[in-house]
Amino acid sequence: MRTAAQTAVLMSILTLGSKLIGFIREMVMANYFGTSYVTDAYVMAFTILSVLFGGIIAAISTAYLPVFSRISESEGKLEGDRFTSEIVNILLAISVVISLIGIFFSDQIIAVLASGFQGETAKLASFFVKVLFSYVIFSSTAAIIEAYLQYKGTFLPQIISGYFVSMCTIVAIIISAYTSYYYLAFGMVIGYILRFITMIMIAKRRDFKYKFTLNYGGNIREVAFLAIPTFIGSYMQYINQFVDKTLASRLIEGSISALNYASLLNNMIIGITITILATIIYPKLTQANSLKQYDRFNDIIGTGFNVVVIIALPCSLGAMVYSNQVVQIVYERGAFDITATAMTSSAFFYYSAGLLFLAISSLLTKVYYSMRDMKRPMIFAGVGVIINIVLNLILVQYMAHNGLALATSISAFCNAMLLWSGIRHRYTHIRLLESKYRLIKIVVAAIVAVGCSYILYDFIIIPCSHIIMRMAQLGIAVVMAVIIYLGLLKLFRIPEMELFRSLLRKKQR
Repeated sequence: MRTAAQTAVLMSILTLGSKLIGFIREMVMANYFGTSYVTDAYVMAFTILSVLFGGIIAAISTAYLPVFSRISESEGKLEGDRFTSEIVNILLAISVVISLIGIFFSDQIIAVLASGFQGETAKLASFFVKVLFSYVIFSSTAAIIEAYLQYKGTFLPQIISGYFVSMCTIVAIIISAYTSYYYLAFGMVIGYILRFITMIMIAKRRDFKYKFTLNYGGNIREVAFLAIPTFIGSYMQYINQFVDKTLASRLIEGSISALNYASLLNNMIIGITITILATIIYPKLTQANSLKQYDRFNDIIGTGFNVVVIIALPCSLGAMVYSNQVVQIVYERGAFDITATAMTSSAFFYYSAGLLFLAISSLLTKVYYSMRDMKRPMIFAGVGVIINIVLNLILVQYMAHNGLALATSISAFCNAMLLWSGIRHRYTHIRLLESKYRLIKIVVAAIVAVGCSYILYDFIIIPCSHIIMRMAQLGIAVVMAVIIYLGLLKLFRIPEMELFRSLLRKKQR
């Protein structure tokens, strides 16, 4: 069996591969359709679907897990499977209704939410809505099965099955380019159908017993009760993004794009590191809390917190130090000139300053969720939005779009501190930080490692300015930083180093 650390690394690799395939998908789309009305119609239809229902599905799957854990541990596996079946059946019924709404009222939906579309663009977008709304049927149920499998310790197949969506979409793009634009939306739906089938097959192998039953009892109402604040809390980030883009629209041309490109880089780092750790830790926390194994609960949090800091801190410092180099390598070509690099790299610098606090917030939010406390993270997220808006209005006057990025990082810090303080005062039995000295050692190791790598970077002289050479120069510096960092962590005797050593061998859990 794989260790948790080995699973995390494999998840990172597979997630990175998924994002690369997604990037190829966008390149194929750009190659065949560019910025035409076809692309506008497709993107708008998918955006409408994501905004209306994406957050709801994620909230329900998040709220499902702690309730499922309590039922499974107290009443047994069969009752846990029965509860999961009830959730799946209810979501199927709701999804069918949503799909029918999309089919019969697609013209009205486009008229209201994409009022600028006219003629063929509106007609095409309306058709895409009809097709794409049916994907909710498969994505909602797959999300519950995915959470079920995560609780059972299965993480990797879900990521692999996600490849189906991008690959089917790529095939649909190519086919529709040579036949009819109207085939374009079917790729995503087929991809989600394949993903849904895969999730069901894996769940069956894990001995999931499906039951055709509907029950609107207390357990279902508890999931709904927990999902509402989770949904509201998750939508706070959309409010932040909307405010940032609104204020950026008043600045010089390119400000919105610079923030968008910088945010994509930041999200990439978070997606292949911290999000994966939180995904692995969350079901373990819910199980420990359901079994009232508070010592184990604290051990998971303590180890998780240290690992998050060990990974996120050097990533944050490295992204800040090498912000210009990273943006050059990733974006600077064609119409993306030196000016665009300067604007994007400065925004990336300030976004990266808050990466550690975003990571901590992600972990602490899961701690609350595992104890079925969804209200406090929602309240703290609301306070974070207010702080972000106030800082936006102040900093944008002095730092332009960089002020908007800095405000986001500061609000992330405030949110992390509120979450931390809330746990310390409300849940006194939880130990978030076992050793301050260990944390100081990690901070020192990260600063020294990144600092030494930057000094080395200046000494590496590569005469050619080709992108491959720039990547090699940065790669050498990063490898040196990793070597120094791991060496210092070992020298400081950080216990979590055992997790990294376990990557080199397999052992039984």
